[in-house]
Amino acid sequence: MNTHTTAAFITGYERIGAWSDVLDRINVFPVADGDTGRNLMISLAPLRALNNQNPQKTIQELLFSGRGNSGNIAIQFITEMLKAGSFESLHAAAKAGGKSAWKAVNNPKAGTMLSVLDQFAEAIEHLRDQEDLENHLDAVVDRIQGAVHETTELLPELKAAGVVDAGALGMFLFLEGFLRGLCNRKENFRAIQDVFVNRLTISETLDKSSEDGFCVDFVVRMGADSSRSLRNLTESNESVMVHMFEDYAKIHLHTSDVRTLKEKAQSMGAIVQWSQDDLSEQVRNFYLPAMQTQVHIVTDAAGSLTREFAQRLGISLLESYVTLGETCTPETSVIPEELYKAMRNRIKASTSQASVFERHQHYDRLLKQYEKVLYLCVGSVYTGNYQVAMEWKEQNDPDDRLTVIDSGAASGRLAAAVITTAQYAAGNPQPMPNQIIEFARNAVEKSGEYIFLDELKYLAAGGRMSKTGAFFGDLLNMKPVVTPTATGAEKVGIVRNADAQVRFAMDKLLKNLEDQSEALILLEYSDNRQWIEERVMVEIKASFKSCKILVQPLSLTSGVHIGPGAWAVAYYGNPPGQPGSKATKH
Repeated sequence: MNTHTTAAFITGYERIGAWSDVLDRINVFPVADGDTGRNLMISLAPLRALNNQNPQKTIQELLFSGRGNSGNIAIQFITEMLKAGSFESLHAAAKAGGKSAWKAVNNPKAGTMLSVLDQFAEAIEHLRDQEDLENHLDAVVDRIQGAVHETTELLPELKAAGVVDAGALGMFLFLEGFLRGLCNRKENFRAIQDVFVNRLTISETLDKSSEDGFCVDFVVRMGADSSRSLRNLTESNESVMVHMFEDYAKIHLHTSDVRTLKEKAQSMGAIVQWSQDDLSEQVRNFYLPAMQTQVHIVTDAAGSLTREFAQRLGISLLESYVTLGETCTPETSVIPEELYKAMRNRIKASTSQASVFERHQHYDRLLKQYEKVLYLCVGSVYTGNYQVAMEWKEQNDPDDRLTVIDSGAASGRLAAAVITTAQYAAGNPQPMPNQIIEFARNAVEKSGEYIFLDELKYLAAGGRMSKTGAFFGDLLNMKPVVTPTATGAEKVGIVRNADAQVRFAMDKLLKNLEDQSEALILLEYSDNRQWIEERVMVEIKASFKSCKILVQPLSLTSGVHIGPGAWAVAYYGNPPGQPGSKATKH
């Protein structure tokens, strides 16, 4: 696989990443659960490692990573594409991939991504070489674009919703990125909001359906006599998808009885991977209206905000990535309990930023969707995101529609500033853009955070302190307290036990918050949510009766480096002696 081909797969993935929120918002088929973008990002994340490993290794990781209908179908296609050793074999690979994708679905439907894959294979059938592709690039993209348009007419559910199929659009994004990457033309992508005008917003008249059960993906290492059990498990399930590789079975299906399903799966062999989503909860969240504001707010996933909470606030999150062992996953899709359990079992965890290209794609998408955008960026001392955004803005934002604020913050402090800004922006009457931007700058200054570490060895594992220092610190039961500032993480105290941590937090909150009715307190957990809710939250509620108190997972970008057992408290409010918050509003 040459450099251009490798880059083409990565470009395709990063195009999906930039538009994943839009894919989620139009995901009504087969279930209105709003997860197509997320599932494609999780499923295809192994493509990010193509530069550093053999394609066969990536294929194996893809076969394990599939999530949801869209992700599992896409993987069937892309694993065949990865086997193409030359341009001449690309058509055969695309045809084999499409056939594999159709075969993987128990009840396949035209008008989904399957139709897009067929059109792609047909469009490149007579291309002789890469130069031929370059000359006919627009014609090939026209074919797959047309296939996406047709989905609205082919499936009644999409016609009623007034949208194109989310999975089909996801594959269009991937394939256009792949083709342009193959031609080394990573610019001038088609403007999705213009190409599919009036097909990217759910109709207000759509009947809001409900759904029960669970969407489950799992991998089983098959035993010697597992074939009959596999047939019994899958024959009666219309939503099932099965793929066999080596001695593994990768299965996706919907069920109303997870416990019985797991028992049946265990009868087939050893379960090596399991994930499940509650469909009723996903459908309920899909139909929840998002806040509408004069300025669209965006921030980094490195703040302590979940994807679901961000959607309710009407804000966008820019992803970073968490690698656990050999599995790379978008940060907002990592399950905290699984991450910390693995870390306790000494499985290596690390974080990485999205590529500059992927970040650029996000900025471009945001300005194509919204008239004014406010990016509350993680502090420039922690990442290069602020500099990347400002460089892109200088070249691509002549009308000054994107405002970028270097928050100097991370994790919960960033989240506190973002949450209060989003709530202010959605107020009635709604403030003007310049008022929202000014409020955001003030919110950063009025927010703070204290992070309580449990063990120092995780900082040492990430290279952030010496292993010797961590060993003796843990031996002496030293539990540092740090706060994120514009110049980096600052150590502000050392305590001996959990009770002392709570006393420290209470003391700092009492000193930093004056008008409780205007304040927000954000409690952040790692693998200790129950303790946070039953111990810390109870005490804080008793002393801060008028405060708004939220409980959220600790930013996983931070969690990877500070480890399980850690927790934090962030806040927004007026410190004593400062002008009242009401005076700063407009």
